[in-house]
Amino acid sequence: MISTHQSVDKILASVLDGNRLGQEDALVLLESNALAKIGKAANEICLQKHPESYRTYNIDRNINYTNICTAVCDFCAFYRTPKSNEGYVLPRAELLNKVRETVELGGNQILMQGGLHPSFTLDWYEELLRDIRSNFPSINIHGFSPPELHHFTKVNKLPIRTVLERLKEAGLGSIPGGGAEILVDRVRSEITRGKVMSDDWLNVMRVWHDLGGVSTVTMMFGHVETLAERIQHLERVRQLQDETGGFTAFICWTFQPEHTQLSHIPPTGSFEYLKTQAVSRLYLDNIPNIQSSWVTQGLKIGQLGLSYGANDMGSLMLEENVVAEAGTVHFLTLDQIRSAIEEFGFTARQRDVRYELVDSELEELAIAANRRKDQQALPILSS
Repeated sequence: MISTHQSVDKILASVLDGNRLGQEDALVLLESNALAKIGKAANEICLQKHPESYRTYNIDRNINYTNICTAVCDFCAFYRTPKSNEGYVLPRAELLNKVRETVELGGNQILMQGGLHPSFTLDWYEELLRDIRSNFPSINIHGFSPPELHHFTKVNKLPIRTVLERLKEAGLGSIPGGGAEILVDRVRSEITRGKVMSDDWLNVMRVWHDLGGVSTVTMMFGHVETLAERIQHLERVRQLQDETGGFTAFICWTFQPEHTQLSHIPPTGSFEYLKTQAVSRLYLDNIPNIQSSWVTQGLKIGQLGLSYGANDMGSLMLEENVVAEAGTVHFLTLDQIRSAIEEFGFTARQRDVRYELVDSELEELAIAANRRKDQQALPILSS
């Protein structure tokens, strides 16, 4: 009988020979404790895809325009019900000021997401996009996750293609991969109510890609899913990418249980995080970029992710509210992110959502602006 280690060695050798990783073999890898071997293979695949001398990062800001949400997600500490006195909608002037601060610090993108607001029509979102684009034409609006976009179809009684066409015309630049959690309906039904299911989540992305748009894709793991269901999630993502080619990057992170309805679930540690990220790099052979999640893992594990399949350190993230509400607060300076990359022997380079490098002169201006901000301790992280 072949041992687990022999099986792992055989599977990894096959992947490194250019063969596509299958679901059963991927499950063997996740079930094993061969972190070093899996990480080494993921790093080799990463170097094949990214032989360049640099690793990347982005400067953006998570702007949560509202926390009012009709869905009930047991894993979310951020949302408030429509009747809650803790619900908010950001005043337009405050939201635009957040964008302005981002631009001043060299950011080329905002990540804009909110809850599933019960009454806002599509006109409201179109006006929001036009306000941002008219004031800050250079900024990319990476906005409205598939659950929000699917919700817009229900509120406005419009097909998803019409919703996306209108938002794109108003200024939507790309779509974040939020709200994916695990793309298996058993899991989604157990941890959320009133939120988009797997097929519709994927179809939002399919239609957006068909319109020429790009997006990222995510996985939040370490809650009620099985290891096999993590692989099912990766399989569905890979299938859609085979079809459309519209995903620019994959990001996975561990569920943060504090202050949620699932607080009884023990937090998933860094060993499992690194192994899952590495298997994701091996499995998603058609997605060019993998982001490390220092936001949930902290600086050192986020940095170590660059040896476990990631080629990108993610975003400086001038503001983050959703994960922070669950008790995990890791904020890094731009110098820390750049140093983390450089300590691994790479040049640190700023990029955009399409992973095109920012002009070096603009990058230097951003570095200088962020150093001034850090020295002056400006209240940029306030929500």
